[in-house]
Amino acid sequence: MSKIRENIERILGEIPDYVKLEIAAKTRDAEEVREAVEAGARFIGENYIKDVKKVYPSLGKIARWHFIGTPDTQKHDLLKNKYLEIFDMIETVDSENIAFDINEKCKKLGKVMDILIEVNSGREPQKSGVMPENTIELIRKIACLENVKIRGLMTMGPRFGNPEDSRPYFKETKRIFDEIKNLDIPGVEMKYLSMGMSNSYKIAISEGANIIRLGSVIFGPRKS
Repeated sequence: MSKIRENIERILGEIPDYVKLEIAAKTRDAEEVREAVEAGARFIGENYIKDVKKVYPSLGKIARWHFIGTPDTQKHDLLKNKYLEIFDMIETVDSENIAFDINEKCKKLGKVMDILIEVNSGREPQKSGVMPENTIELIRKIACLENVKIRGLMTMGPRFGNPEDSRPYFKETKRIFDEIKNLDIPGVEMKYLSMGMSNSYKIAISEGANIIRLGSVIFGPRKS
């Protein structure tokens, strides 16, 4: 059994059935991604369009493709029809502008794009994401868009050596998630909470995550 398959099977055996395993496929080649999907991963998360260009032609729709990078810095490519057609979800919407742009492009395609709102739970100025206190306002402003569908929240949170230090940020994002869910805003379905990476996914699950984004714990150290 390969190491990738062994790691996937071990993780799937550890996590609850309701938690979706998303592979963070940044820098990984098509065969590595294929192996992870065949072992049981159902979501492929890509940070960069340049990586999609390399692997998608060999893989096609073998799983659900999620964009987990920063939309503003890659907007030119992300909003091309061929990439909007590939992605099933964009997890990193953090502004009215990007939501409106996705909506307009998807309207022309006749597609409704699932999105998550990225929350900057650590309030880190160098990172993308809407500030926690502005999340509900943003959702109210874009909930009326017909060709995007808000399906939940995503957060990165600060990265720590001790994963337990991530808990307050996951807890805060879950609180916002529940608050929005209870508001029952028309057009919003709070279904997914995407939190936790290779060093912190167990903490994230304990705080309510139902999508975890794992890379190095599956594939080993990231390629340059």
